[in-house]
Order: sequence, then C-alpha cells, then structure tokens
Amino acid sequence: MNELPKLDDLDRRILSTLLDDARVPYAEMAKRFNVSPATVHVRVEKMKAAGIIEGTEILVNTKKLGYDVCCFIGINLKAARDYHSALDKLNQLEEVVEAYYTTGAYNIFVKLMCRSIEELQFVLIDKLQAIDEVQSTETLISLQNPINRNVIP
Repeated sequence: MNELPKLDDLDRRILSTLLDDARVPYAEMAKRFNVSPATVHVRVEKMKAAGIIEGTEILVNTKKLGYDVCCFIGINLKAARDYHSALDKLNQLEEVVEAYYTTGAYNIFVKLMCRSIEELQFVLIDKLQAIDEVQSTETLISLQNPINRNVIP
C-alpha cells in the first residue's frame, strides 16, 4: 500500500496560499512565513513530486461565456462491462465537464454545462441517450452553486 506524503504546518500554509491564489510569488510567501524563497520553492517542488500538487488551472466564469445551464445526470448502463466504452463516448461530448464512476443508483454520474434548456434537451436526446451503452438517465438541474471549495490541506 502507498504511504501518504507527510505535510507539516509550513507545507499546509503554502498549499493553502496557493489554493487561494496560485499566482502568489514564492518571495511573498517566504516573507509571510518567515522562511527563504528557496525553502518555499523546495517545498512546492516536493509536493509536486509527491503528486499533491498536480498543476495549476484557470477558473472560468461559465455564465460570462453563455453557459446558463448546469446539470447533473445519473446514467445507468445496460451492463457493467459497458463502462469503458460508454466513458469513451461521454468523453467525446464537449458538454460533459466531469464524470464519476459511482456506487448506488447510477453507474456514472456526469456534470453537463449547456447554454440553454433547448441545448440541454438536444444533448440529452441526440447525444447522451443515443449512446448504445446507456440504458437510462436521470437529470438534475442545478439552480445555484453556493459552496465550491477545495479540501483543507
């Protein structure tokens, strides 16, 4: 079994700072935490090497790009063996922004972003439900996203 990397208080403070704003310079963090910029750099590189930090990303305001409909779709497959081929087909749909292999009521749970209800209807009927491996779906439309955060390091 893989052992989890050990994080100390400084690692957690660096990680917290980067989660708040990934553009904070190492020199600024060094002053904040009373260490050298080289120490911050080494700590960040160690967290990258350990796979704790996997990269950086830009957060996009989907509303500003015209995506007004966010929904979650529970998907039941015809057979469990259909998972990989269904996932390959779901990955080809640009509206699918997240997918999870789950236990419980659904085999796969996906998050879709669409510009309108009409586009959602098209995606459901002509794209998602047209996938041979999909037996049934249940759609939940998100009204708002009041909590959206990372785990606390």
